[in-house]
Amino acid sequence: MSFKVAFIGAGSLGFTRGLLKDILSVKEFSNIEVAFTDMNEENLRMVTQLCQRDIDENGLNIKIHSTPDRREAFRDAKYVINCVRVGMLEAFETDVEIPLKYGVDQCVGDTLCIGGIMYGQRGIATLLDFCRDIREVAKPGCILLNYSNPNAMLTWACNKYGKVKTYGLCHGVQHGHAQIAKAFGVEVKDVDIICAGLNHQTWYISAKIKGEERVQELYELMLNQQEMLDNENIRLDVMKNFGYYSTESNGHLSEYLSWYRKRPEDMEKWINYSSWIQGETAGYLRVCKEGRNWFETDFPNWLQEPAKEYKYEDRSAEHGSYIIESLETGRPYRGHFNIMNEGCISNLPDDCVVEVPCYVDFNGVSVPKVGDLPLGCAAICSQSVWVQKLSVEAAVQGDIRLLYQAAMMDPLTGAVCTPAEIRQMVDEMLIAGEQWLPQYAGEIEQAKERMQGELLPYRPAKGFTMKEKTVEEMSRDKEKARAMAGAAAKENVK
Repeated sequence: MSFKVAFIGAGSLGFTRGLLKDILSVKEFSNIEVAFTDMNEENLRMVTQLCQRDIDENGLNIKIHSTPDRREAFRDAKYVINCVRVGMLEAFETDVEIPLKYGVDQCVGDTLCIGGIMYGQRGIATLLDFCRDIREVAKPGCILLNYSNPNAMLTWACNKYGKVKTYGLCHGVQHGHAQIAKAFGVEVKDVDIICAGLNHQTWYISAKIKGEERVQELYELMLNQQEMLDNENIRLDVMKNFGYYSTESNGHLSEYLSWYRKRPEDMEKWINYSSWIQGETAGYLRVCKEGRNWFETDFPNWLQEPAKEYKYEDRSAEHGSYIIESLETGRPYRGHFNIMNEGCISNLPDDCVVEVPCYVDFNGVSVPKVGDLPLGCAAICSQSVWVQKLSVEAAVQGDIRLLYQAAMMDPLTGAVCTPAEIRQMVDEMLIAGEQWLPQYAGEIEQAKERMQGELLPYRPAKGFTMKEKTVEEMSRDKEKARAMAGAAAKENVK
């Protein structure tokens, strides 16, 4: 088989290298074309060098086409894989640090809450440019596989306004599936799940073993696991109140809801310090900084190690390679993807993006009808859907009023801030992100004038943070540091 796959944001070295390994482990794909593109030419050089060595050591006759010109990379591509982070860590800092001054305490800030909303404003503007280029120079019918966050917002904009068939991909469902299997004391393959909702807010509404529905047993089983009590207390509390287990771990889940991060005295009882994902203030930003610093130090050592071996049975759980394999070979695959709803979940709006079970083969991506979500789960998702819809429309139109409204409707932001505080915070964040927000150029000039007037006082959040590790401290456990750098490298470019 011969077709072209283009990676944009390819300088996300650990992620790009792993996903390329997954794709090239499919025996039929030994003669495909591969293109890498990234604005960071040094990262692009490094990832190309490392991945080309892997290819050569596996005996494949593929030469990576590496270029900073994305249109050149997209030309005649059948698949484009997106993993950019618009604004890199410089912009990411503004997503979490400015809201802290207003009392909004986020652990990640890349999907919902004010950080995810502003990240979406940057990402949507950029991805619509990508979609234009795909329409103009890629192969007709080119599919965009989007790994960047906020996944639902970007996937929504690309499908509705970019006019490119886009699937949003994430691995949160797989992790929770493994936890469910462990609770039942069986292998993952022995538990058939249906998980449905929104990306990072998806619900395991069915868990069958040998055809028997067991989902209602999960809560009591998980309560009997000390690891769950120690590390998933927020997820278990949501499950106690709404009846179903959700995909995201404590830190992520806590910032999508109005209940767990609005008062420091309450946060103290929900957060532990075993790892950032337990809810540490700006925890993901910290580990991204650590990963970047370690990667820059450790990269020469990556080149001294054996190349990755391309083995079909050793692929990761990332959906991308399996989707391409199924579309090209007809071998069926079932996974949970982010798609336009179009009636799949009947008690969420048709035009939103949902994460649901999908089947892939020669006929394309088929989506069975899920029907209604349990009412409480649908209620939580419905609030998030309106934040996403307002955010998408704001980003496309450059409409600051819609942007204000998105932030006001956000569960955590609205629980902490008044409307006037939200408007001032959004103004401040627009100014900080000016270079990545061309659609708001006129509004930003007016925001600068408003920020020169009489301002509301800050009400800074206390914050629950751990110390950023130095390279020397990370070197004490090199394998752990390398694994983290590879994971955190995803999206930290552009």
